[in-house]
Amino acid sequence: MVGSGKILLMDDEEEILEIVGSMLKKIGYSVRFSRDGLETIELYKKAKEAGKPFDIVIMDLIIPGGMGGQEAISKLIKTDPKIKAVASSGYSNSYVMSNYKKYGFSGVITKPYKVEDLNGLLQDLQKQL
Repeated sequence: MVGSGKILLMDDEEEILEIVGSMLKKIGYSVRFSRDGLETIELYKKAKEAGKPFDIVIMDLIIPGGMGGQEAISKLIKTDPKIKAVASSGYSNSYVMSNYKKYGFSGVITKPYKVEDLNGLLQDLQKQL
């Protein structure tokens, strides 16, 4: 269960960033954190322009008081139509989670994450790169 690649992880909860960041690092990924959609877009653009793009972006759909993944994905697609983005939410029955491809996401994962599920999803997405 070894992964590799560069992941941008967006969530407004520090605890989620720490736990999921540790999980990702433990299985071999390099991880950068962002706390809302605006920061995610900025970091993604800078990395792409520097020639060191992120392989996958994992975004929380809802960020109270800020731009969540649902809004950010449309802006990221304009920057990179081939972006690999994962929608993340504690609400598995949300419309976006059920229809993620319609919004431009490549996959979904429901909180709380299991390391096996997260790694399996990321490896599947990397095969598509």
